[in-house]
Amino acid sequence: MSDPFYQLQWLRLDHGLTQQSQTELWICQLHCAVPSIAGNKWLKLKYHIQQIQQHNKTGILSFGGAFSNHLLALAAAGQHFGFSTVGVVRSHQPDPANPTLQQCRQFGMQLQFVSPELYQTKTTALTLAELQQQYPDYLIVPEGGTSATAVQGVAELPLAATPNGPADLLCCASASGGTIAGLIAGSKGTPVLGIAVVKDASLSQKISALLPAPADQWHWQLQPELTNRAYGKFTADTLHTCLELATQQIYTEPVYTGKALHTLLQLLAQGELAQYRRIAFFHTGGLQGLDGLRYRSLISEAQYQQLRFGG
Repeated sequence: MSDPFYQLQWLRLDHGLTQQSQTELWICQLHCAVPSIAGNKWLKLKYHIQQIQQHNKTGILSFGGAFSNHLLALAAAGQHFGFSTVGVVRSHQPDPANPTLQQCRQFGMQLQFVSPELYQTKTTALTLAELQQQYPDYLIVPEGGTSATAVQGVAELPLAATPNGPADLLCCASASGGTIAGLIAGSKGTPVLGIAVVKDASLSQKISALLPAPADQWHWQLQPELTNRAYGKFTADTLHTCLELATQQIYTEPVYTGKALHTLLQLLAQGELAQYRRIAFFHTGGLQGLDGLRYRSLISEAQYQQLRFGG
């Protein structure tokens, strides 16, 4: 399905490990008419937005961390399409200097702050019902935008159609499971590899629950990222990979897409993917997260400039 709101960009990664394994590795990026809704965010939000337009809803309420790509994309979409947004933020207290939340406010999002200890209760059925009573004209969307509605949008991505022919493996980072579930649903038999960048023992079950048919009817697997770091944490090797990718104008951040690509390259080096000759990797965006890493002094200004703009 064509979508005038975005364009696809394909870049082939030229790397010593892809040469050694004789594997084509294609990076697919999605560029939107509104840059802050880039990556996978438009695909996950488009049918949610369609729902509120069709049912005359006032807006969308959703959830996320203090540096959430999803909340920022939702806020930008709300400003662009003219609907209200509310973000329930997992954070002990407001931080006026947080660059992500500053942008959310600039886009008009109303923010509610909830301590990490209480945040999980915000997604229970009882609390969701209370939120729905508080915001009766809002559509409530899960954290990360992940839902069956989001899967429908991601399934439309023609990820297997690389510029050099059909891919024999589709790959993507996975945290909440929605994007990988969408790739699986739209894969038409092409194997799918999700690289988990979170420590969540239930992630496979979450992905299976999102699929439109029993999971055993699909050809997919979930691989933990190899650095064994918690979500939001990264090693010097992962950061080095991101900096190396930037020299080829493939810009990533080390907590999500960069971490997944680092693991994918290591799997190639170990011969774990030797049966695949052409791999298509979906870059889900999230470069705004670099602003937060710089803000917390987790990367230097020079590293930020290289990762964001190529130096």
